[in-house]
Amino acid sequence: MDIQVADTLLGSLIDGRYRIRGRVARGGVATVYTATDERLERTVALKIIHPTQAPQTPEDGGHFLTRFTEEAKTIARLTHPNVVAVYDQGTHNGLPYLVMEYVRGRTLRDVLIERNRLKPDEALAVTEQMLAALAAAHRAGLVHRDVKPENVLVAEAPSSASATLVDSVVKVADFGLARAVEASDEAGNQLMATVAYVPPELVSDGRADPRSDVYSAGIVLFEMLTGRVPYDQGRAVDIAWQHVDRDVPPPSTLVPGLPPLVDELVLRATRRDPQARPGDAAAFLAEVQATREGLTSAQSSTTVLPKLPPSADQTMIVAAVSPAERPAWARLPETKARQQPHRRRAVEPAVPAEVTEPGDGPLGDPRRRTAIIAAAVVLGLVAMIGGWWFGVGRYTSTPQLVNLTKAEAQELADRGGFTLAYGTPRYDPNSSRDTVLSQDPSSTERVVKGGTITLVLSLGPESVRVPDVVGKTFELAQAELRNSRLKAVKGTARYDDDLPEGVVIDVDPAVGEEVKPDQEITLVLSKGRAPLSVPNLVGKNINEARAALTQLGLVPVETYKDSDRPKDEVLAQSPSNGSGVEAGAQVKLEVSNGPAAVAVPKVIDMPCQEAKALLESQQFAVSIQLNPNGTVRFQNPGENAQVAPGTQITIGCI
Repeated sequence: MDIQVADTLLGSLIDGRYRIRGRVARGGVATVYTATDERLERTVALKIIHPTQAPQTPEDGGHFLTRFTEEAKTIARLTHPNVVAVYDQGTHNGLPYLVMEYVRGRTLRDVLIERNRLKPDEALAVTEQMLAALAAAHRAGLVHRDVKPENVLVAEAPSSASATLVDSVVKVADFGLARAVEASDEAGNQLMATVAYVPPELVSDGRADPRSDVYSAGIVLFEMLTGRVPYDQGRAVDIAWQHVDRDVPPPSTLVPGLPPLVDELVLRATRRDPQARPGDAAAFLAEVQATREGLTSAQSSTTVLPKLPPSADQTMIVAAVSPAERPAWARLPETKARQQPHRRRAVEPAVPAEVTEPGDGPLGDPRRRTAIIAAAVVLGLVAMIGGWWFGVGRYTSTPQLVNLTKAEAQELADRGGFTLAYGTPRYDPNSSRDTVLSQDPSSTERVVKGGTITLVLSLGPESVRVPDVVGKTFELAQAELRNSRLKAVKGTARYDDDLPEGVVIDVDPAVGEEVKPDQEITLVLSKGRAPLSVPNLVGKNINEARAALTQLGLVPVETYKDSDRPKDEVLAQSPSNGSGVEAGAQVKLEVSNGPAAVAVPKVIDMPCQEAKALLESQQFAVSIQLNPNGTVRFQNPGENAQVAPGTQITIGCI
């Protein structure tokens, strides 16, 4: 019977009050669970450090215990809607834990992994709430010192079908590394913040104040806008010193088109000199709000003109949006064509031509007449050739590139002298990666020789990875699968010794496997501990073991092997002693055949003492009869008899 190794805390009652229901996340230092406060009947988050991180002695563990205890005391002093509240603190089996507000959402890191980067209005909206939480801490004399996306929780609006984060609720967590401003100098040179977001002064001087949190918040804003942090190459210590030695670049250098107002905001917050930054989170918050208002004003004042062909003249542009529809500052200048009515010039009456005699005028001269005819022919040919070129000659057939690989399409385009451009790739269930899905112009159209063909490539069949939901309740597992665009279905439940009833003990397909979106994932739930307990049978005689199992309604399954243990003794069992099983379950027993038989050597005609020494060297017991100093004349068992090790051999000596 296979035993699923899982989190033994699931289902536990902590401090007689908090019933652990499922695991939410596991970090390097602690694990976060959902739990039910059975006294107040509410859902909470319970954070408990790992046993490997627990202090072994008061001397070597004092710093970590102090840091963890300060987290509770620090956040308990803050009352703000953008700060994750702490309700309680204690220890369980020697492990410190915190009881915190349960936020139904995900971390900003999870959002960035999914979306890579955010729109400017979303990034600024998240930053506003994050700074509001930090401002509350700064007013209380506290510095967070570890501002990063992993410590920012985002609860998206339920009606947010368009996946915008502007209306989301943001909460800042993990103030465990915070220090009172007045005591920050006592931290020494210990680098406590994550290196990708660490302020320069914490690296060089080991000091931190509210402007340090402003710097880290500016780096988080940079990452939300660009999808990456400014420095992420090399060892951790090298990354940290890049914050000291280099200026953070404007986000628009990585994402062209970002508004200059946003660039200026990020650069002010991430200046290397703390004196040049906003004084604290409240000051930075005011600048963020001003920037949002500036962007909103700029967008609301922008009029978008309809797209017109490149050949359209200014009159067409003016006609597209009439001056009355524009604000005064945006109106185009009036043209003379609009200021004055367009009048068609009257056609002058033709003047009757003089009647000339034959031979008079230019056509009368045969040489002139020939030259005029030749010129007319040449002009006609030029017009014909030009018309052919502009109408037909400069065009060629577009090659068929759909269903070719990217390399094959490039080779065919090079042979035809075409340039390839690429549109946004997309997933396709029937095409492998880098296969051409569509082209513009299509193969049925004509294209200018040497022109550009735009291709859309396949990303291959879309797939998602099955998340690890083992150890979570069905509701939590279902929600996590739904977030991964997968469907949860219940499989056949089975008993489990370690996990309480209703907790996921297995998934199919397996955790980490790549599957198609919307695929059904079967969740096997625990039925709790099985009703029967397997007794300890090791060391008992097989007959005794059979009787004990039969009395419980269990089925013994026996296998035999040679052993130095007595024959018919039970050597091992599966399931082990104390395991829960159902009635009728099989219990495998490994039974001893006893020691393997050995051959008795020939000792007849040997001196009695020499024969005794030989037999004893082969682990036989020896009994001597008659004359101990004589010669062996008989032995029992006889030569080559197969006996168990340690059998007594009788020899008669005369």
